[in-house]
Amino acid sequence: MKLNRIKSVLVERDKSQQWLAEQIGKSFSTVNAYCCNRQQPSLEILDKVAECLNVDMKELIIERRERDSLNLK
Repeated sequence: MKLNRIKSVLVERDKSQQWLAEQIGKSFSTVNAYCCNRQQPSLEILDKVAECLNVDMKELIIERRERDSLNLK
C-alpha cells in the first residue's frame, strides 16, 4: 500500500532524494525510507517536505485524481 507520494513528487519536480535530505535536515537513508514507504514522516516533516517542493501536503499523501474524485481540492 502506498502511503505517501514523496518519491513521485520529487520526480515531478526534478529533485533528488539527496537534495531533499539536505533541505529538511535528514539523512539520505531516512529520506529514502520515506520515498520507499518503509517509514512515514511525521506531520512536521511532511510539512517541511511540502514547503521545499512547493506543494500542498495533500499532494504528498494522495494522488491528484483521487483527491479530485473525493472533492478535496
